[in-house]
Amino acid sequence: MKITNVIQAIDQVAQTAPDRVAYDYLGETHTYQELKSYSDALANQIAQMKLEPQAPIMVYGEQTFEMIASFLGCVKSGHAYIPIDEHSPNDRLTMIQEIAKPAACIAIEQLPIEINKIPVIRSEKLAQIFRRTELKETWTPVVGNQNFYIIFTSGTTGKPKGVQISHQNLLSFVNWMLSDFNLQNKPAFLAQAPYSFDLSVMSLYPTLVSGGTLKVLPKKITDDFKRLFSYLPKMKLNVWVSTPSFVDICLLEPSFDAKHLPDLSHFLFCGEELTHKTAAQLNQRFPEARVFNTYGPTETTVAVTAVQITPKILTNYDRLPIGQAKVDTKIEIMSSNGKVLPNGEEGEIVISGPGVSKGYLNNPRKTVNAFHCEGNLNTYHSGDLGKKDKSGMIRYLGRLDFQIKLHGYRIELEEVNHFLNAQKLIKQAVAVPKYDLNHKVSQLVAYVTLQKKSLEETNMALTMAIKKDLQKTMMPYMVPNRFVFKDKLPLTANGKVDIKSIMSEVNS
Repeated sequence: MKITNVIQAIDQVAQTAPDRVAYDYLGETHTYQELKSYSDALANQIAQMKLEPQAPIMVYGEQTFEMIASFLGCVKSGHAYIPIDEHSPNDRLTMIQEIAKPAACIAIEQLPIEINKIPVIRSEKLAQIFRRTELKETWTPVVGNQNFYIIFTSGTTGKPKGVQISHQNLLSFVNWMLSDFNLQNKPAFLAQAPYSFDLSVMSLYPTLVSGGTLKVLPKKITDDFKRLFSYLPKMKLNVWVSTPSFVDICLLEPSFDAKHLPDLSHFLFCGEELTHKTAAQLNQRFPEARVFNTYGPTETTVAVTAVQITPKILTNYDRLPIGQAKVDTKIEIMSSNGKVLPNGEEGEIVISGPGVSKGYLNNPRKTVNAFHCEGNLNTYHSGDLGKKDKSGMIRYLGRLDFQIKLHGYRIELEEVNHFLNAQKLIKQAVAVPKYDLNHKVSQLVAYVTLQKKSLEETNMALTMAIKKDLQKTMMPYMVPNRFVFKDKLPLTANGKVDIKSIMSEVNS
């Protein structure tokens, strides 16, 4: 099955099987017909608003059906959507509006701040729009190289970067998913990742274009282990999509196995390193399921490499490979002076193909630093260190810069440091990763010197006060897990904070 238009493929399911369940949110279900009628009605409304052509639209909320319907409504009307999670700090919402210059905002949940200068469709109005049935199609959907969605990732200066993903980028990814992973017909996919995280796309569009069902596991369930473990067996999942960190939590429960989840046929992992230990446990508990390790920066549309982790792979590799490039994509290992390196040598992972983004929204300086065009294909310099072994299997070896992955989220350490040093209690601070035995980041540790400290203040009280302040400006996953208070930080010979020394101490 190869698709040529994402929206048409989803609408086709609504026409041939209107009563099929598209979305299951804790037992509350919505059909493909509802998805089509809701998104059509919203597209009609947006078209009547006469917004600037192709200008993006912010969509604010959590993992509800209205979010998905709004995404499709935006795209049908010719506008990319910017998904913003309701757990985002207020400052991030403001910064995204400033950077993206959106034409409008759809607020499915109540906005925590005032959005000025652009129209805002709030939940009550949206519900009225969704109920409309008599429509005349007056819109022109997103096609080709036009932006389909824009996801904001961590940036080095405290400002997030908006990665532009076009319709053709998304097509490249979705068709690869449909052709190379042997997914069953009309699969039931786990939808656990928030929609502001591009891992969610691995569930979202492969499911909907193939007439499957998205089974949602929202934050309120994943945050409560008792509810999580009791609910999972009821979901009847076929395809598991998550970061390795999330499945590690699930593996703490002995009943997380094929006996209790007999319908699970696939595990798809992306967003951070899959460890040998995790993959071996899954192979043991789900002997008939296929476990895939995939890799890809947000800038290359979710993932561009994959490998099935078989017993043979587990035997041959202590640190698991990330696989080989999908058929329409070229991956090379390059030296710092731009030379393509032979197999076995370490260098930067450089990715070319139809899944590569055109760059960062309204940020030409950062775009030109990371992207260039090679013939008709975009090329992205990932900043990831890697190599190819003799068989051409790609190995991920870490970051070339100060970027890490923690629980699947990409974090720029410079951005964390920017916010740390802006705190009123802090004189100087630096955040560094703590790695576990599997080379995976397990914690973010902040080394801090204070402006002043009274004798009555305990380190615990100070930590809680700083974390509380940081949560006003940073995403929760970016806030350091542990704080170490020092009278002074070690310095290099040229007077800069000696990050290598701190990292060595944290990881000793």
